[in-house]
Amino acid sequence: MSERDLKGYWKKNLTYLGVLLSIWFVVSYVFGILMAPALNEIQFAGFKLGFWFAQQGSIYTFVILIFVYVYLMNKLDKEFNVQED
Repeated sequence: MSERDLKGYWKKNLTYLGVLLSIWFVVSYVFGILMAPALNEIQFAGFKLGFWFAQQGSIYTFVILIFVYVYLMNKLDKEFNVQED
């Protein structure tokens, strides 16, 4: 892999990480803590929505983001021809 390809690969990888971690931050911190009082006015599956985001939503989001990251990295590996066989 050339130096240019290596930099492009890591730049895209870091972009993916930044976006996915930002989503997790918004769901876990902003929705679960900062906006919890406002979200608690809404019921979801019998629970206040702010409580649900703090207790369950951030965990579910994190697990989903792991699968999204795996998908994106497999796609990126194929793009740069560094996939595992």
